[in-house]
Amino acid sequence: MENELLTQTYKHPLIDSTELEKLIHAHKKVSFKKGDLILKQDSIANGYLILESGLIRSYVNDYKGNDITTEFFSSKDIVIEAISLFQRIPSTENIQALTNCQCWELDFDVFQSLYHTIPGFSEWGRIWMAKSLFKLKKRSLEMVTVSAKERYLQLIKEKPQIILQSPLKNIASYLGITDSSFSRIRKEISR
Repeated sequence: MENELLTQTYKHPLIDSTELEKLIHAHKKVSFKKGDLILKQDSIANGYLILESGLIRSYVNDYKGNDITTEFFSSKDIVIEAISLFQRIPSTENIQALTNCQCWELDFDVFQSLYHTIPGFSEWGRIWMAKSLFKLKKRSLEMVTVSAKERYLQLIKEKPQIILQSPLKNIASYLGITDSSFSRIRKEISR
């Protein structure tokens, strides 16, 4: 196997080595520069990415026009706007490279073909979707049950790359707090 990242991403007992090789070769390497919009609001997602290096975020503009970060993606993450991709509808989110990024892209039509011809791939997808749903539910609950300070400390522990490479305003919006509240929390922690 030539690509360790893709091999690890698609590792599943129901995907044999021949099928895994087919999955790996279906991806194409793509690069994005810092600031590039990978997906624009109102566009339909035409695939997903596996992030090899760099940092990416998804964001929306709220009803007041504020830029709100909804997710961060770092190395080994699958960068996807699942609603747009699978329902074939315009995205409400934007996806943007926060740093220069190297990714592996899988086109939607190729994904569909592989999904319907490799049984283990459909099982892998089901498991990935379930994990994503649980992660989203956990984040939703934590936004109302865990303090912003605790969420920030958790983010530092789980994804330090975000703290090092993302603008502070993006982190604050992801945590659901104002820039000034975030500044206060950072000062408390540094003491």
